[in-house]
Amino acid sequence: MTAEIAVALPALVLVFGLFLGAAAAGMTQLRLEEAARAGAREVLRGEAQQSVEATVRRLAGADAAVRLHTDAGWTSIEVTAPVRGPVVGLLELTLSATASGRSEHG
Repeated sequence: MTAEIAVALPALVLVFGLFLGAAAAGMTQLRLEEAARAGAREVLRGEAQQSVEATVRRLAGADAAVRLHTDAGWTSIEVTAPVRGPVVGLLELTLSATASGRSEHG
């Protein structure tokens, strides 16, 4: 019985680590999507870029990067951030989310 546990335990630890890493990636993606939507709402209302970036970083985390793009009255905001967590932190994954809309001002 002890030998079987000794063989199976590393595999169980790895599977558990992958499960936690997938959960961390999912939570990061949800945070990025919410931050992109909130940032887009602020941009479309005409808020200052510093205010938009502060809101995005508050929701997505301090290591999030924000990119704004405006073209023909449409504004897009892209938020990217690395995934932090067990196992996936070693893979250096970066996730992103985008939100866009037509400006209310202008």
